[in-house]
This record gives sequence, structure tokens and C-alpha cells, in this order.
Amino acid sequence: MNTTAAAPFEVAVVGAGLGSAPHFAALADLRGPYPWTWLCARDAQRLQAVAVPDGVRRTTRLQDVLDDPRVGAVLVLTPPGAHLDVARQAADAGKHVLVEKPLERDLRRACELVAHCEARGVRLAVMLQHRMRSGALRLAQLLRDGALGTITSAAMQVRWWRPQSYYDEPGRGTLARDGGGVLLTQAIHTLDLLLALIGPPQRVSGVVSTSVVHTMECEDCASALLHYDGGRVAVLQATTAAYPGYPERIEINGASGTATLESGRLQVAYADGRRENVDAEGGGGVGADPMAFHHGPHRAVLRDFLDAVQEDRPPAVTGRSALAAQQVIEAIVASSAAGGAPIALAPSAP
Repeated sequence: MNTTAAAPFEVAVVGAGLGSAPHFAALADLRGPYPWTWLCARDAQRLQAVAVPDGVRRTTRLQDVLDDPRVGAVLVLTPPGAHLDVARQAADAGKHVLVEKPLERDLRRACELVAHCEARGVRLAVMLQHRMRSGALRLAQLLRDGALGTITSAAMQVRWWRPQSYYDEPGRGTLARDGGGVLLTQAIHTLDLLLALIGPPQRVSGVVSTSVVHTMECEDCASALLHYDGGRVAVLQATTAAYPGYPERIEINGASGTATLESGRLQVAYADGRRENVDAEGGGGVGADPMAFHHGPHRAVLRDFLDAVQEDRPPAVTGRSALAAQQVIEAIVASSAAGGAPIALAPSAP
């Protein structure tokens, strides 16, 4: 690919908000092969307050990062509504891009981001780290091998708790900054993993609402049915109004057994009596602490992305693959606005 990252390269970070800590920890682990040399943030006070390793330069000017020929990859950790602008400028400068989830605040802007990076010939990855947990990787292999037999149904639950103070942060849970509420900010990880495991549905019906627990613009409760060929369905439940918060869960039922992933831990019950377990690396951000998880899966996504840039191959979690979850989320919201009527999805993400 015709980019600045054909030779050994450095890494820059744009954004230093709540979700930056696991990225910073992952980058610190990888500083040997991939030096982290820039941190850019618009808020000068926040920029100076955040702790970074020695040798990381700080700037409020994105252009400082883009003008550095040694920088080959940029991590975009800004709020979702700013991803497109930053990623577009980075791609125009020949930098490869990894964005925090979601790709953008809505599907149209997400598609524009993906198309722009593809047109500029740069790699684009998304931090959807649940795909890289050990239990998820093992379950994906079992499904590829047909170990559960024909899949009959599935379910996912994200029943977390966020206090009102979480939503009191300016922009939190708004369409303009975040693009939505619990679906796009919290449940997207579990939904993305479910879709990666069993594929996208043909149509979606759902209901979203804002509970009495929170004062916010967007939804803190969502329920949906994902309809698949042959009458199969997957059930979705997501909320940030379930005190004190519970582990996120995926269940996949097949003719030869059932697999459950709970906060990353895999348990498989086969119809012939066998059992299989894979322990989790850490928590999933439940309860009132959105950062209560281990950064190992972040490191795995980041390492794969940086290796992909170095090796000139697609990353494991591509920008285009991340469109599927946003397509389903927008369909759930549209279905709710239409009184729960089913919304047909395109055969593949746009």
C-alpha cells in the first residue's frame, strides 16, 4: 500500500478521555516494536493532566502529528462524533487509523469513514476488543468446526448500571456527540461479537426507551428480535438501568449443544454430556465502573492492527466489518420509531 508506514513507524494518539486508559496501557506494552511518540488533545488542561510514558510529546494541534513522517498509525480516541474528521485528515496524510468504537455517531458517517480510508489506501481498524477475548476466539473456532450443530437460536444481554452522574458529563448520551445511548455506547461490543459469531440477521424488530432512572436524550433500555433465515431468532436486551450491574452474556443454542459467554468466560455444554470451559481475562465494565476490565484484549486488537500495517494485510477487526453492528442498531431504533415493525437489512453492511 502507498503509505508512510512501509518502514518501521511510530504511533500517535488523538484524544485523552475516559476510554483512553486501556489504550494507553496497551501502547505501553507494545512500545518496543511500535514506539508511542505523540498524544494530541484539544483540551490543554486534560492533555497535561494525563499520565503518559517518557518520550511521548503532547500537542493540541492535530497537524503536528500529521506532519511527522515517522508517524505511521494514528489511534483516534475522541468522542464518536469527531472520528470522521480526525480519521479523514489522518488518511489524507497517509496514516493508518484505528478508532475507538463505534466507528462514528451514525451509520452514514461510519460508511463515509470506511469509504474514505479505503479510497486513500490506508488500513482502518476498530477497537471492538471482545472479539479478541480467549473465550470468544475459542467459540468462533467451535462454530466454524460445526461443534454445536445447526444453530437454532441465540440471545445477548447487557444489563449494566450507570449512575446519573455518568450522563451528566456534557454530551454523554446525546445524538450530537455519542450518536445514541446504551446500544451504541455499551451494548455494541456484545452485539458486534454476536454478529461476528453467527452473522447478521435478515430483519430486526425492537423497542428503545429512556427509563425513569436517567435524565438523558437517548435510550438507556433496548429490546429487540433479530430474525434469521429458517425462523431462527436472536434476542437482545440492553440497559444501563439495572442496579448494581451484571455480567454481559451471549448464549448460542445449537442442535449439538449450547455455548455461553459471560463477561468473557466460555462454558459449553454438549448434547453428548461433554463440558468445556475457557476462563476470562478480566471483567467487562459492569456495575457503576465503566473501566473495570483488563486491557489484554485491547492489546491484542492493537497489536494485530499494528502488525497488519507492518505486514501490509487487513487487520482482524476491519472498519468494514464493524459496520454490521451499527446497521443493526440503527434498524432497532427505526423499528421502535415505527411501533416495533420489522426493518429489513441489506444482505451485507453498506
